[in-house]
Amino acid sequence: MTVLVASDLDRTLIYSTAALGLTMPDALAPRLLCVEVHESKPLSFMTETAAALLAELTADPSVVFVPTTTRTRKQYQRIRFPGRPAPYAICANGGQLLVDGVPDRDWRRQVARRLAEECAPLEEVRNHLIATSHPSWLRKERVAEDLFAYLVVERQLLPEEWLKALTEWAGARGWTVSLQGRKVYAVPRPLTKSAAMREVVRRTGATRTLAAGDSLLDADLLLAADAGWRPGHGELADAGWTAPGVTALDLAGVVAGEEIVRRFSRIAGVRRED
Repeated sequence: MTVLVASDLDRTLIYSTAALGLTMPDALAPRLLCVEVHESKPLSFMTETAAALLAELTADPSVVFVPTTTRTRKQYQRIRFPGRPAPYAICANGGQLLVDGVPDRDWRRQVARRLAEECAPLEEVRNHLIATSHPSWLRKERVAEDLFAYLVVERQLLPEEWLKALTEWAGARGWTVSLQGRKVYAVPRPLTKSAAMREVVRRTGATRTLAAGDSLLDADLLLAADAGWRPGHGELADAGWTAPGVTALDLAGVVAGEEIVRRFSRIAGVRRED
């Protein structure tokens, strides 16, 4: 039996300093391992226990670990996970499928065809984002992999009514809006992590799928898996979202990431109850 483990990365499996959520006394805080460096500075972390569990999980030949992220390929490739390199990775919210680190051209062509048929063009959405945003809270505007757009914002200054209006405007054009940390994403509705996961299932012959994620853009991934977990933080937790087969954890922050890897290992049969 082959088990496919598809996990979102930021604020699910790995955590920036701001997202660590170390609310316990300092003496009880977990030891951390840096798994990403950007511009010569440590950026993302796992607990050392989570790292050891992930290395153990990926060493099992019956497990296919698939990092699954909204990050671009370049952003994903900064991460150095412990253990065996992932044979597949899903980037750009399903727009890019990497096979041994190389983008799969056939998959990208399939994605491009669906986007052209089912939703408004990227340029229209990008122009709307720029035209309706305000300099008082907008910090950066970016396009990812020529697939979707996002803004980096001052979250505490971001008007709720603007986000609501954007969500309605984008929805009518076949796009989804998601607020994650300081980023507002506008993503074509057909561009999903679940579609890319199903393609990896087809290629690997996996008989069981496990997934984890914290944001609105992870909901389809969790629904498509045989079993899923979401941490006690993020968009899904804030909305009280859950579904059959999805476990809502009470833990938040980096310790939730550790618990998610532990659950993966148990269900995959790599590790029994501690």
